[in-house]
Amino acid sequence: MKNHAFLVGIAIFLSRIAGLVRERVFAHFFGNSAAGDAFKAALKIPNFLQNLFGEGVLSASFIPVYAQLLAKKHDEEAAKVASVIGSLMFLMTSVLVISGVFATPVLIDLIAPGFEGEKRELTIKIVQILFPGTGFLVMSAWCLGILNSHKKFFLSYVAPVIWNLTIIATLVAWGSRQTQFDLAITVAWGLVAGSFLQFFVQLPSALRLGKKILPSLDLKLSSVTTVMSNFVPVVVSRGVVQVSAYIDSMLASLLPTGAVSSLAYAQTLYLLPVSLFGMSVSAAELPSMSQAVGSDEEIRTYLQGRLNRGLQQIAFFVIPSVVAFLLLGDLIVGAVFQTGQFDANSTQTVWMVLIGSTVGLLASTLGRLYSSTFYSLKDTRTPLKFAIIRVIATTGLGVLFAFYIPKWMGLSQDWGTPGLTASAGIAGWIEFYMLRKSLNKKIGETGLPMKFQFKVWAIAIVSAAVGAAAGRFLLPQQLHVIVRAVLAVGTYGVLYFGLGYFFQVEQAQGFIQKVLRRLKR
Repeated sequence: MKNHAFLVGIAIFLSRIAGLVRERVFAHFFGNSAAGDAFKAALKIPNFLQNLFGEGVLSASFIPVYAQLLAKKHDEEAAKVASVIGSLMFLMTSVLVISGVFATPVLIDLIAPGFEGEKRELTIKIVQILFPGTGFLVMSAWCLGILNSHKKFFLSYVAPVIWNLTIIATLVAWGSRQTQFDLAITVAWGLVAGSFLQFFVQLPSALRLGKKILPSLDLKLSSVTTVMSNFVPVVVSRGVVQVSAYIDSMLASLLPTGAVSSLAYAQTLYLLPVSLFGMSVSAAELPSMSQAVGSDEEIRTYLQGRLNRGLQQIAFFVIPSVVAFLLLGDLIVGAVFQTGQFDANSTQTVWMVLIGSTVGLLASTLGRLYSSTFYSLKDTRTPLKFAIIRVIATTGLGVLFAFYIPKWMGLSQDWGTPGLTASAGIAGWIEFYMLRKSLNKKIGETGLPMKFQFKVWAIAIVSAAVGAAAGRFLLPQQLHVIVRAVLAVGTYGVLYFGLGYFFQVEQAQGFIQKVLRRLKR
């Protein structure tokens, strides 16, 4: 698991670093402007379809079936399943793309009811341009499903680097030549080009590994039937999760200008540990869990062991991420985004939104691994039930925290955006506890030991406090924010791993021992 999770983590890290550079360049030209709000809101609709029909759904419905066929050496049947699913995804996305282009004006009113005039018209234009790119990203997820099932993780998760680089190149080439509204349109075309390239670089490897993959609509295969029966509840489940995110965006559109952009900037940072640690471990575990064989008791014991190890591996990295966003968030936001149109006030605003996001960060990452365990058992309906409860909680709490609590406390409307992210985090914890309770009934007791949690939280808080003190008081304030952030976060990281090694945290000891072994070579 560790090697596969490491490869996924490295690939996602490279992709996310490219994404951070993309967001920094975007912030330089757009800041928290009306055009920036329009682009970020427009991006929500294609992302919705990509997440709904792409990576998440295929991971939950296609990979468990395809990976198990490979484990049983049924390669020919596996190729047929991949062929049918790929053909169905192509047809489905083609219909969705064409329909979406014409339905865009209605969709905009659903996700951004607060947009009016030129801002609304710009958002419509961007969405219509982006829809074809969505089709390429969905088919890219099909390639990912094949590659991951064959334990080829790196290419599929590093491919988005090309997507990010294409957008960055578009921003740099046209950023100083066009107005913000015109640039938003140009960047939308760059995004479509990047989506095609992301799909194209994975396709040859997917076809080579899949063997004999040809267009097919043979729906009579029992394995295809299994994928399709799992597909519907997963689509609904993923849809519910996406609705939760869109509720935040919709409510943000009713807040002052800049709220949608601030939310998007904060989510870029918030999703970094989710992707690096939650997704990397979950993605590496799903094929292995799906290939478990033996008696029911042996399978339960196997899953229980892998899940508990994975939870500790995720928490060891996510807990310090939460503490870093709380105590060092202003330095991190400033280092990543503060340039051009994105000034110091914008940094403080996004930091507040990021603090709200930390409420549910640990729940979101741990919940991914619990959901993957359910999917490996071919149980797609249980996560669906809890996802529905989550979106109901997100809606109710979002309205309360975004509009009513700031008003009752005499705060400005700007505090509504941090309220949105905090309320979504509370809903995420509700979903996580239900997932854990239900899975424990299936495979036995799972979770993070209290002693482990206490050690990691204590070490993270002490280390971050020292890093924050260095960044704010010991280092000269005239130093560029990037330099101060690097030194402060670097101090934090060295202390965290050092104290973890001293207090015998297994993950810290394993990491440091690997580093020492490589230095001796």
